[in-house]
Amino acid sequence: MFLKILTVAGLATFEIYAAIPAGFAFNLSPWTIFFTTVTGGLAGVFAATFFGDRIRAFFHKKKTPAAEETKKHPVLARIWNKYGVAGLGFAGTITVGAPISIAVGTGLNVNLKKMLVWCCLGVVTRCLLFTIIGYYGLQLF
Repeated sequence: MFLKILTVAGLATFEIYAAIPAGFAFNLSPWTIFFTTVTGGLAGVFAATFFGDRIRAFFHKKKTPAAEETKKHPVLARIWNKYGVAGLGFAGTITVGAPISIAVGTGLNVNLKKMLVWCCLGVVTRCLLFTIIGYYGLQLF
């Protein structure tokens, strides 16, 4: 049981979309899946934020023009232009994931403390929504 929970938390650190179905495949309860994916997702957010300075240093070493960055991540660029830090942190976390949102925010020189708060809210929301969808989706079968 402990290894199953640890596996789900480890998957959630990188990608919640893989962790929640794995939790249901391991026959874990929805509450266990929710708390485990939130824990793993928040660990991923804090790890990406902690390494944010190193990410920033890497991007500044190989600085690409802003137009090129928007071509690489057009969805995140639109969210950033329309909603700012809150949109990039919350909506970016729900759509593409927290580590990618933090990396793009770091490249845009966003305040990482504000980004951290919005990404954490996005992780909790994402885990809650997808655990509910998974639970009730399996109830249909």
